[in-house]
Amino acid sequence: MPEEGVIKFELDYTWAPPDPALAIRELTALRQRLWQLGLVGQAADRYGGVGYGNVSRRIRPGESPFVVSGSQTGAIEWLGPEHYARVTGFDVQHNHVSATGPVRPSSESLTHGIIYMLAESIQAVLHVHSPELWEQAEQLGIPMSDRNVAYGTPAMAEEVARRLLDPDTLARGLLAMGGHRDGVIAFGETVQAAGTRLLAARERATT
Repeated sequence: MPEEGVIKFELDYTWAPPDPALAIRELTALRQRLWQLGLVGQAADRYGGVGYGNVSRRIRPGESPFVVSGSQTGAIEWLGPEHYARVTGFDVQHNHVSATGPVRPSSESLTHGIIYMLAESIQAVLHVHSPELWEQAEQLGIPMSDRNVAYGTPAMAEEVARRLLDPDTLARGLLAMGGHRDGVIAFGETVQAAGTRLLAARERATT
């Protein structure tokens, strides 16, 4: 069983009030759709009852800070500004994340950060849990990271970076997390593009 929801990096976190000006409406609408499909959420019979899945987007194009859903917000169907954290900096080598906001950032923030750092064109990242996609990744042509690399670690962020150096992975906008059972990452130039790639792949896997 995957170890969910555990922040494994060193976190420099400063509480700050919710920012109603954050551009999260589109991200939140997509995240609700993912919640309805069980791709993010929280259920007693999945992963020991701990919340799973998270979403993020750059705050401004071309800049590194990003907004990400908070740790253990999986049970909430519709997120508001009070459920997002701002990741203001990160250091993969030193396993460190800096963040502000009303909640602590997702345990996958390092992985989100490395994707934004490596590809300036990417504006949104979705981390979901889909047994169908994960188990059929090879048949669907979805690249998969090394199964020996655990989630939420610098090694996973580095493994994602290695895979993103492959132009095919970058073009597909999908990556199955081999060492994180059921974990799949989708990313794109817009929130809509990331969501479209993910939902189209899921439809292929479930029909």
